[in-house]
Amino acid sequence: MWEAIGQQLRSPSGWRGHLAGKVMEIVNREPNDVSVAALEIASDATVLEIGCGPGMAVAQMAAAATNGLVIGLDASSEMLSQAARRNRSAIKSGRVKLALGNFEGLPFDSGSIDAVLAVNVAYFFSAGAELREVHRVLRPGGRLAIYATDRVTMSRWKFVGPRTHNLVDENSLTAALRVAGFDAQQTEIRKLAFRFNVRGLLAVSQKPVQPLA
Repeated sequence: MWEAIGQQLRSPSGWRGHLAGKVMEIVNREPNDVSVAALEIASDATVLEIGCGPGMAVAQMAAAATNGLVIGLDASSEMLSQAARRNRSAIKSGRVKLALGNFEGLPFDSGSIDAVLAVNVAYFFSAGAELREVHRVLRPGGRLAIYATDRVTMSRWKFVGPRTHNLVDENSLTAALRVAGFDAQQTEIRKLAFRFNVRGLLAVSQKPVQPLA
């Protein structure tokens, strides 16, 4: 049972996926607030959220990018349905677009995105392909905010297992960003604490204007 719950959080589908989306609305509210603020979104920015889930952060970012574009990407059609309902008016006006797809081959041009958000999806990344793709699509000087509940907190939850989640700590997150091409000198890792004794890590990194040597 616990692994099935973990799988739904990884790839929500059907009625269980619908419930998973409602859980995400509660669990991600505080991390979304902090992570979106860290991006310092300009009014004309083009912003991408990978793993947009039910679209709560998409709505927050669209409120900031009043003359820009917010793109929500998710691998779950159920999550995109929830995100579409939540962002109906912004989609109609062309300020929000939603896309179905994985994170290993982002369907965007290199250097076309001003900011990228990734909240509680790093556990599902494979061997670094996702962060390399984030680095590729970001413009030079563009900003990434990636939040993950930390390894110690996650290890207490029965639905977390090696077949559904890769646990994250400060060292692994720092290393993954470095391998993807982000500069350690332009990366800040913040340790956060939320309700219910949940602790997490927020990495905020800027893509170097010049390629790293």
